Amino acid sequence: MPVFAFTIFLSAFLLFLVQPIIAKQILPWFGGSPAVWNTCMVFFQMLLLAGYAYSDWSIRRLNPRAQAILHCVLLAASLAVLPIVADAAWKPGGDEDPVWRILALLGATIGLPYFLLSSTGPLIQACFARRYGGERVYRLFALSNFGSLLALLAFPFAIELLIDTRTQALTWSIAFVLFALLCAASVILAARPVAAIAARAEFAEPLAEGPAPGVAAYALWLALAALGTIMLLAVTNHITQNIASIPLLWLVPLTLYLLTFILCFEGRGWYRRWLFVIPFLALLPAMAWGLQANSGVLEIKKAVPLYCIGLFVACMFCHGELALAKPAPRYLTRFYLMISLGGALGGLFVGVAAPRIFSAYYELPLALVVGGLLATLLMFRQGTAGGAFADRVAAIAARIPGAVSPVALSRSVMVVLSLCATAATGWYVYLYQHEYLADTTLLMERNFFGMLRVQENGEGSERVRNLVHGVIMHGKQSFDPEYQRKPTTYYTEGSGVGRLFTAFSKEPLRAGVIGLGAGTLAVYGGKGDVVRFYEINPQVIEVARKEFTYLPDSAAKIETVLGDARLAMEREPAQQYDILAVDAFSSDAIPVHLITLQAMDAYLKHLKPGGVIAFHVTNRYLDLKPVVRLLADARGLKALNIADDGESRFGSSTDWVLVTRRPEIFTMEAFAGATEEIEIPAGLATWTDDFNNLFQVLK
Repeated sequence: MPVFAFTIFLSAFLLFLVQPIIAKQILPWFGGSPAVWNTCMVFFQMLLLAGYAYSDWSIRRLNPRAQAILHCVLLAASLAVLPIVADAAWKPGGDEDPVWRILALLGATIGLPYFLLSSTGPLIQACFARRYGGERVYRLFALSNFGSLLALLAFPFAIELLIDTRTQALTWSIAFVLFALLCAASVILAARPVAAIAARAEFAEPLAEGPAPGVAAYALWLALAALGTIMLLAVTNHITQNIASIPLLWLVPLTLYLLTFILCFEGRGWYRRWLFVIPFLALLPAMAWGLQANSGVLEIKKAVPLYCIGLFVACMFCHGELALAKPAPRYLTRFYLMISLGGALGGLFVGVAAPRIFSAYYELPLALVVGGLLATLLMFRQGTAGGAFADRVAAIAARIPGAVSPVALSRSVMVVLSLCATAATGWYVYLYQHEYLADTTLLMERNFFGMLRVQENGEGSERVRNLVHGVIMHGKQSFDPEYQRKPTTYYTEGSGVGRLFTAFSKEPLRAGVIGLGAGTLAVYGGKGDVVRFYEINPQVIEVARKEFTYLPDSAAKIETVLGDARLAMEREPAQQYDILAVDAFSSDAIPVHLITLQAMDAYLKHLKPGGVIAFHVTNRYLDLKPVVRLLADARGLKALNIADDGESRFGSSTDWVLVTRRPEIFTMEAFAGATEEIEIPAGLATWTDDFNNLFQVLK
């Protein structure tokens, strides 16, 4: 048994670990566009599903010996693609659609190993059932999720801190060789004649005890798995986009999701319907009410725990019901295939379909209502059955003449409660939608980069328009004639970038800006100047042009480049910028590939000898100033921070780090008394494409 258990644990650990390792390798090559992330997500989800389908097919169609031979051949073939280091020949050479190149790269680099890792869980569990039989086989599913959970936590808090990306890939490859040996041993052990005899005995018994699952069972497995995945992704989107833009906060929902699988499929079975269904029904309308948290209905310190607890209970319900509905061991591969398919469909719905069909994050409200309906259906069919206490009550009631069946009474009560909870949830969802369509919201759009809202408050000269992405302000404009053409928020005259533009105002200026927002920095452009914006989100460009007047009102020539800024700058000829403003680090999901040594080299290529790079490092949770200082030191540059308290009207507290080859620039009058040195904490290393970690710079 230990060889089966360790094989499953190691496969799950490596399966979860390989995704960030590969993603970090190719991100600098392809940029941060949604095509990159969505292509990676679709590749891994489809290959996971293919692995589960292969396991189901081989268990049902092949005898143990043929299955062992086939799997060992595949394992041997997978070793030929090691190590999983992406070949530089796959780097894109132009502006072509990256989707097919990414799919080919992933297939050549990790395709077969990932496919075999995906197939291991159900395949080895089936092998275990052949040799040992019994319900213990489902405990291995809990062990698999424990391996995934360990990998999830180990990567950001240990692995990423200790070794660079290339070493991670090499170490992973060595571990995969160990996995291949263990997996081969497992299937060979299961194919031995004594195991084959045991297989016939064990698999015959479940056929008598548990009939083949029907269409209703498949539909239930699919629905529960899909709902759990949708809840995970929808809650993660909500708390990171609408409540708190905190780095690594996404780890909490995913940890809870995996933990519920462990608890529900661990041998003792922690899930009891009567224990979790009531909290689940109570939390559905509570979470629907809390959807308005970003409007001030619920404080952040209460909203985040509410949704984390709600997600835990919802996933306990979904995965607990899956555990209760699991089939006899003979059908476990089909069971896991349906779980995988449900998870893939849920992931594709939230990650691919929802950004295309919704203008806001409506998948969470939808999931809450569907959860209530699914609970109602289960209560109608089964009530709160399942528990020693309920069995004892039923036995006592059976002896009382004329007594109403407690099972029937329980079912009726729970159906009514479920319907009431669903109705309340639907009502709060309606109020949530009404809140999003309030009078202050002029525009609301969503795509793969998130949701943009344009809000307007006040009237006449007090009218102010804001551009909001998630919970982060990305631009503000006053319609008071005195302030309409003046910079606001992070870009006022007292900010680091404002002082920089003031210092260069007496000569024709050529400026580059990474991150458009509302286009506020265009106000500094004068006649004869050129301001070139790099923006990855096409909706931001459209909104800046139509809803704000900074771009059309600017006296400078305005240019916009759509796409990932680093890729664009690596491909285009030197632009000879006097100023390059890098303004992309205000949220939790900062584009790390824009703040590495290789990125700095790309910026310097476009900078005049006397030019200045301005990094906007204002962030509530990350201290990026030392990171920029180390990048500057590595290239012999001078870096100073300029902090602004934002006390001016429409101003915001900001930090800008200015980097230049010529330190004498900081003696100019515009910087008098404003600059400060940057201290480097002990242990912080220079960020490169191969080595960087947000955990090191958390405040």
